[in-house]
Amino acid sequence: MSFTQILAAAHASPFDAQRLAQLASAALDEQEEECALPLLTAGAAQHRNDPGLWQWLGLLHRSLDQRHLAIPAFDMASKLAPNDVRIAHSRARVALEAGLPSVALFDEALRLEPMSGEILLGRGAALFADGQGQQAIAHLDSILTQHPGWHAGQVDLAQLRWLTGDCDGFATNIERAAAALPKDVLLWQILIQKRMEAKDYAAALEAISRATASIGDHPFLLELQAATLTEAGELARADAAFARIGAPTHAGLAMWLVRHELRSQRLDRVTALLDHWLKAREASIFWPYAATVWRMTGDKRYDWLEGDSRLISVVDIADKLPPLGRLAEVLRGLHHARAQHLDQSVRGGTQTDGALFFRIEPEIRALRAAIVDAVAAHIAQLPPRDPAHPTLAPRRDKTPRFAGSWSVRLPSQGFHSNHIHQTGWLSSALYVALPETMGTGGQNDGWFSAGEPQAELGLDVKPFRLIEPKVGTLILFPSTMWHGTIPFESGERLTVAFDVMHPLDPG
Repeated sequence: MSFTQILAAAHASPFDAQRLAQLASAALDEQEEECALPLLTAGAAQHRNDPGLWQWLGLLHRSLDQRHLAIPAFDMASKLAPNDVRIAHSRARVALEAGLPSVALFDEALRLEPMSGEILLGRGAALFADGQGQQAIAHLDSILTQHPGWHAGQVDLAQLRWLTGDCDGFATNIERAAAALPKDVLLWQILIQKRMEAKDYAAALEAISRATASIGDHPFLLELQAATLTEAGELARADAAFARIGAPTHAGLAMWLVRHELRSQRLDRVTALLDHWLKAREASIFWPYAATVWRMTGDKRYDWLEGDSRLISVVDIADKLPPLGRLAEVLRGLHHARAQHLDQSVRGGTQTDGALFFRIEPEIRALRAAIVDAVAAHIAQLPPRDPAHPTLAPRRDKTPRFAGSWSVRLPSQGFHSNHIHQTGWLSSALYVALPETMGTGGQNDGWFSAGEPQAELGLDVKPFRLIEPKVGTLILFPSTMWHGTIPFESGERLTVAFDVMHPLDPG
């Protein structure tokens, strides 16, 4: 049945609990929560002792980033079904996302399912959010000592160690696990990838050597060796490694090869690779490289991809935001980390953990509302839909949703390395606080740059646009566009950033 049919059936029997559950499930799948909410709200009120309907009501509000409304629904579901682990976990998770104390709620969920990986990871995140990062590390480490093959736990613990400042020993737990389980292919893959994310290419190559001794010439090891060599700048050795592998059979390997050929200035080979992989389902990861190559070769497709000025908006929304001084105070209180995220673009600063727009502080809710309006206005002024274009193809008839949201705090000499956002449709930078000296002396320190590829590629391609940051100004741009921040001399640069989710295609 289509969503329209399910909705009609629910309207015909508005207090049928089974139909309402079916409606809620379909609404979540089709992003039609607002259509289902009135019926679910009425149904939960009618069946006040049905924990399932309260659970569905909470899930609908959660999906719409209305955690202030989801929390009482989950509380009611938990009261009615105190031994339902799914409800207990949902209640703990939504409290964590909302920015409320949640360690005790995760403990309650663990009482019902003591070895649930999801709940254990949630408890670690709750401890970190509560300022108890070392306790989170100790708890996960004790579990991983007994269960070294828990891959998700290994990844999370490495990130926690890094965020708390242990940038030398962040992979200790993975090294220990690989020694205990030398035949575990995924453990070796995690270890090597984390070393690469830390840009410790010597350590990554050494881990590849140890992994090869343990599991042989596994295909993923050959691929990671080629990727590591090119990222380390050892182009001749990387050439030989890619030659041994042959033509890429998946997008991940193709991306590493594109980066290698770009470094090697073999633009004809890059163009041929891109012409093939831009037709693939994973095309989003290749668009920024296409933009760079097309600019370098004078390909007319560059103007089609990034040449329209309407793709970038710079708007002053200061009068729509909560008081900026108070908003800055709230954001500063959320920066618990001592180092940037291991796999993110921040350099010399910190990034908040968890989705910022999930939180229920009045300032954050007001911030989100103002941004939704600004994003909708930007979408409305975009060029006409173009099914071949990564930014202009999606539908535009839905309220914007967010694939991620966070705050970045950069101190003196901090910056964003040039990067893209693979999971977004549109990306952003909102300036909440800036150094008083920024913009003086005719310098571009701290400015937003668009179009300059990653420095690691070694290309002489300059930004096609530089934008001066101003408090209360929001910049919106395609997620596939290279962007970054020029370092600045002194002070604090406090921003909010988010990715707008790709809208679902019409069903």
